[in-house]
Amino acid sequence: MHWNFKPKPDNNKVQLLAQQLQVEQNIAALLVQRGIETFEEAKQFFRPNLKNLHNPFLMQDMDKAVLRIEKAIQQQENILVFGDYDVDGTSAVSLVSSYLLTYYPNVATYIPDRYEEGYGVSIQGIDFAADNNIGLIIALDCGIKAIEKVAYAKSKNIDFIICDHHRPGSQIPKAVAVLDPKREDCNYPYDELCGCGVGFKLIQALHEKRGEKFLELIPYLDLVAVAIAADIVPITGENRILAYYGLEVINQNPRPGIKAIIQNIKKEKLNITDVVFVIAPRINAAGRMQHGLYAVQLLTENDLETASKYAVEIEQFNQDRKDLDKEITNEAIQQIICNKEISNYTSVVYNAHWHKGVIGIVASRLIETYYRPTLVFTKSGKYLAASARSVRSFDVYQALQECEDLIEQFGGHKYAAGLTLKPENYQKFKQKFEEVVKNSIPEALRTPQINIDCEIELEKVNPKFYRILHQFGPFGPKNMKPVFASFGLRDNGYGKKVGADENHLKLNIIEGVNKKTYNAIGFGLGKKFDSINHGKTFQAAYTLEENHWNGMSSLQLNLKDVIPENI
Repeated sequence: MHWNFKPKPDNNKVQLLAQQLQVEQNIAALLVQRGIETFEEAKQFFRPNLKNLHNPFLMQDMDKAVLRIEKAIQQQENILVFGDYDVDGTSAVSLVSSYLLTYYPNVATYIPDRYEEGYGVSIQGIDFAADNNIGLIIALDCGIKAIEKVAYAKSKNIDFIICDHHRPGSQIPKAVAVLDPKREDCNYPYDELCGCGVGFKLIQALHEKRGEKFLELIPYLDLVAVAIAADIVPITGENRILAYYGLEVINQNPRPGIKAIIQNIKKEKLNITDVVFVIAPRINAAGRMQHGLYAVQLLTENDLETASKYAVEIEQFNQDRKDLDKEITNEAIQQIICNKEISNYTSVVYNAHWHKGVIGIVASRLIETYYRPTLVFTKSGKYLAASARSVRSFDVYQALQECEDLIEQFGGHKYAAGLTLKPENYQKFKQKFEEVVKNSIPEALRTPQINIDCEIELEKVNPKFYRILHQFGPFGPKNMKPVFASFGLRDNGYGKKVGADENHLKLNIIEGVNKKTYNAIGFGLGKKFDSINHGKTFQAAYTLEENHWNGMSSLQLNLKDVIPENI
């Protein structure tokens, strides 16, 4: 594990900001590192305000989208709200459909089958629309590359409005409106919205055009916060505002579907991490193990008792997903070992029988073991389908672009993508992808890194410091939870390995001559215990968190790594 210390911010800026905010220099330094250098910027950071959301009509084609939906309502057309089967897509479909249904009844929803139809806009979905006399499809979290599909729909007299956030190709589909802040000709001030975020801007525009009050849209923000967390988009700017208020809705008055998922969680206040690891996997499990429409049913249900029944089903889907994920990961590791690919620059594995719903998770698990760009393939109809995942700072989407001649279809982001290819191209693709990564990945990116914000003395870690630090949340990409490093540490003699397999590390840490102890937990660090016990000094990289136990709260160091000193 390589420790990468972030550059120290300009000391003059730090001192000035510390003085303006009346905070310690450590806090001011963390703010300046995040690009927050003035009192006004700090105010917006610590106090996100819904008034600072951008005008939705600044987005290219928004006026066209609103006019077409108004026309559909005036002419009593049937509208189909179509979305991808992951959390972002199902949340977006739930958001837009439930909003439209508050004042217009002729609205249906459609999520493509992961196995029969695959990712994105599908011919089957368009045929469904044609068979049901639907004149307008609103596509969410997909569609930016659906040039032929949109043309096919047009031949059946079906119009499209596309709400996407993925990178466009060289052409834009000829839809009535294409809402995508990543369009080159779109001057919208913030281009990091998730698909559900773009959907929210659409309903914001519709609501504004109808002369309604913005406050009526706040209950929809629980869905937006879930999608922001699950889709791992930067929690900066507009996303920070939406996530902040969405978390408030989740904690105070969530919709019945979300309430049904979290009602057994014994925690006073949920944060973004809880959304990522508790709510999102359960919503995702529906699309992975059965069908994404289960998730839409859950998220649009207005009766808590019915929602609770859906949640029980989805909980079982999630358990099944965990079992499959573990089984397939073990098989994939064995494949890498048997093929003698331990020293490769990439991990590319394939089995026709692997469950398509969990290959993305398996790709992430393989990165935990081998730490390199990874693709996991399975059979999907006449094609092979893969989920791609990447390591920190390496653009896997760009690497796939260089292999485009061997790929039938692909889409995604810097760190996660999906693709299909013909079976006969698998070996050629595997070789080319290995070559592309080998020739483009810097050596530094081949080792797991911990980005450390700053060095700090443990005596500075106190409840007041943590209270201010807590207000840096919600945390996420571009605003990660600060990681600190401290040196000259010792365990007080009560440290031990914990967990069923003794994989984890529990310490009571002392710094220098200061006898105060700090509780620390290090998940997956059990193997390091022998190198730091018996009074040996060590250095630690960690984040801070609140530990709740038996009704008591205390500060705890969440260890990311420990390194012995004086070896």
